[in-house]
Amino acid sequence: MRPKSENQNLSTTSSSSISDAPSSTSIDPIFLILRILPFSFLRPPRLRLKIPTFTLPSPMTVYALVLLTYFMVVSGIVYDVIVEPPGIGSTQDRVTGSVRPVVFLPGRVNGQYIIEGLSSGFMFVMGGIGIVLMDLALDRNRAKSVKLSYASAGITSVVIAYMMSMLFIRIKIPAYLR
Repeated sequence: MRPKSENQNLSTTSSSSISDAPSSTSIDPIFLILRILPFSFLRPPRLRLKIPTFTLPSPMTVYALVLLTYFMVVSGIVYDVIVEPPGIGSTQDRVTGSVRPVVFLPGRVNGQYIIEGLSSGFMFVMGGIGIVLMDLALDRNRAKSVKLSYASAGITSVVIAYMMSMLFIRIKIPAYLR
């Protein structure tokens, strides 16, 4: 392969340096006036801007946001926004002919009323808070009465949440767990 000559290299570098400075190569006088004239009498202000500092939220704030997000996810908020189900259903009594409200959409596992999703989500959050309370009861630095209160409240919350969730499933699917 033949080596490049130095004359070719000089010609390419001189043409590229001219194209790098657009203001010096422009022959438009209006562009030059607009580029130079305002800065001859205008001065940019000296701004002493402080960089904003963000403080981390407290652990309880983060816990509350995580718990709220968990509640929204398990309640089916996304489903409610997309499908737009009614808040509560109704059925007509065969004997009297009166209309009765129905909270659970019977027979459909993949469908729900808004109240059904919110009540189920509340039970799941209640069970989660019960587990957190039972964990707090294991702290050695707390008084015995406080540990007993946390443990009893936690166990009660978990048991109530489990029993109610099972009841919700039995109402929704009548032939389940029989």
